Amino acid sequence: MKLGKFGAALLVAVAALASSASAQNTAGDLPLMPLPAHLVRGQGQFVVDGTFNVKLTGYTSPRLERARARFLATLFRETGIPFPQEAQYQAPKFIVHTGHAGDPVQQLGEDESYHLVVTPSEVDLTAADPLGILHGFQTFLQLVQKTPQGFAAPAVTIDDAPRFPWRGFMMDVSRHFMPIPVVKRNLDAMEAVKLNVFHWHLSDDQGFRAQSLRDPKLTGDGSDGLFYTQQQMRDIVAYARDRGIRVVPEFDMPCHTTSWFVGYPELASGKGPYHIIRHWGVFDAAMNPTNPQVYAFIDGFIGEMTTIFPDQYFHIGGDECNDKEWNANPQIQQFMRAHHLATDAALQAYFTAKVQKIVASHHRIMEGWDEVLQPNTPKDVVIQSWRGLASLTQAAQQGNRGLLSTPYYLNLNHSAADYFLADPLGADATKLTPAEQASILGGEACMWSEYVSPQNIDSRTWPSLAAVAERFWSPANDRDVASMYRRLAVTDTNLAYHNIDTRAEVNGMLRRMSSAQALPAMRTLSSAVQPPRDYHRSSMAKWDVFTPLNRMVDATPPDSAAARRFATDVQQIVAGNATPEIWRDARTQLIRWRDNDAKLQPILSTSSLTADLAPVSANLAKTATIGLQALDALHSKSPLSSATRQQDMEFLQRAAKPQAVVIDVVVPSVETLLQAAPAQ
Repeated sequence: MKLGKFGAALLVAVAALASSASAQNTAGDLPLMPLPAHLVRGQGQFVVDGTFNVKLTGYTSPRLERARARFLATLFRETGIPFPQEAQYQAPKFIVHTGHAGDPVQQLGEDESYHLVVTPSEVDLTAADPLGILHGFQTFLQLVQKTPQGFAAPAVTIDDAPRFPWRGFMMDVSRHFMPIPVVKRNLDAMEAVKLNVFHWHLSDDQGFRAQSLRDPKLTGDGSDGLFYTQQQMRDIVAYARDRGIRVVPEFDMPCHTTSWFVGYPELASGKGPYHIIRHWGVFDAAMNPTNPQVYAFIDGFIGEMTTIFPDQYFHIGGDECNDKEWNANPQIQQFMRAHHLATDAALQAYFTAKVQKIVASHHRIMEGWDEVLQPNTPKDVVIQSWRGLASLTQAAQQGNRGLLSTPYYLNLNHSAADYFLADPLGADATKLTPAEQASILGGEACMWSEYVSPQNIDSRTWPSLAAVAERFWSPANDRDVASMYRRLAVTDTNLAYHNIDTRAEVNGMLRRMSSAQALPAMRTLSSAVQPPRDYHRSSMAKWDVFTPLNRMVDATPPDSAAARRFATDVQQIVAGNATPEIWRDARTQLIRWRDNDAKLQPILSTSSLTADLAPVSANLAKTATIGLQALDALHSKSPLSSATRQQDMEFLQRAAKPQAVVIDVVVPSVETLLQAAPAQ
């Protein structure tokens, strides 16, 4: 990692201080995400009013000027207070000092540390590199809260730097194309939580999304007309750089390449003809590793793309190779025998080695999914593990640097807690030497787009991605799930100031399914269900590129705050630790779910988008009724009859199964209540 003197000294201090539980306890009651490495509370607060202004000192640049303007614009959206862009008319309240310029092209390991001091009279933000200033601006925005004196930030001293240098988000734009505004607003949100790598998955079987002037049929035949022009891609690179984010492009090869072959079938191992794939899965199409023309094409293509994407790293995919075309091609089989390539994995390793040399010839470092890892993989290749800690550990032991992406697959609809508690330096890291542990650069959350569109990608990605961002930035001992969820709720609200409004997105989809009048009842139903986890959705029905994503399964977020709060209440009740407020909260929520069905049933049958939700709503009402009976039995210590208990448990087991492609997430908590209720 390349650090200035300021950053190196700060990291030493942060490393010494980050293990302090008191530092975490001090920060945990503030709405900061990610938590800083070290924070000390001061006395009083800094009031934000119309006299607030920002002065840049030390090194300045147009990038920093744009960052200041963006900071003030966000603060205006947050407070409604107009702020002067220039500070010359009055004494500045917020002094920014930058030590030196950043690298012309942002580098892995560039100094991101900063020092922020907030006192009742002024704010001072100091960093060696502009990246630290960008991060410090975001921390201050998070500190600002409503107080009796108006908007104010508490007095604090923060010394902060990231735990991992690679903190990324991968967006798949091939399966469902994501227009430029979607990409930009997610970059805005990434800046807000200090993520620093945008991994752009630009090609797959369902579409080639990056314009090539050299090879125009890639998008001319392989994109359905949905692609980014070269100027748009350059604009995104510049937009991301302004926000401290590197852009790493991915062009998957030698498999997941059907869209390449629609226009250029001569690159394929099979006979074709090839057509854009319209559904989901792993397909047979594969580049021909024995054809010199393939490498000449890749060489020219990568050379063109590196004029658009200046980042040092270039992702070539390499995952999920289906060997059917290779095995069915006599010339390929003969080549394998002649070159003593005994397996398809060996053939792919041959291909990867050739491509790695091409990437290196264009002054880039190759990155690939963990299938590219072989005993002879060059040590500078970065391995992105989608298969878990074992392959990441193997890469580190072989001397390769690596990133963890599983279990940060946001498309699999796990809870924010699941993502938050998973660590790139997990249990397997104990097998590694300190040097090998240092080779784990961080991780990337992934949003594969089979079941997301431009209309619901934000609410599927956020706010969970903020929890992942904290795992990548904050000290390893930051493990307080309750604190994380409290701060995540504030972050979810504040993301609207950065152009990501998950609640508006969900409400809009629910309103479209029914009506504005039915929205409250639809929201109540949505709060009790979630999409299936993992890959179970694909077994419940058939979807393809053209299937509308406009049902409850598409609208409802994967981590219900209401269901989570109810589950926490139930655990306290069953453990005998519940306060009267917790008892009331659980009862109120159950009544809300029980009574919602009467409001919703007359509405559901009026639309084909909601008709299949009728049994879901009815089962929720009955589940809540069972929960209320069990709650009453626990509270009054009155036993339930064994017949009632058995009948109710059998119903709950049926209700736990998917209906209308959603899961009732209230059922497990009601089962817990029922099991804990006194028996005859």
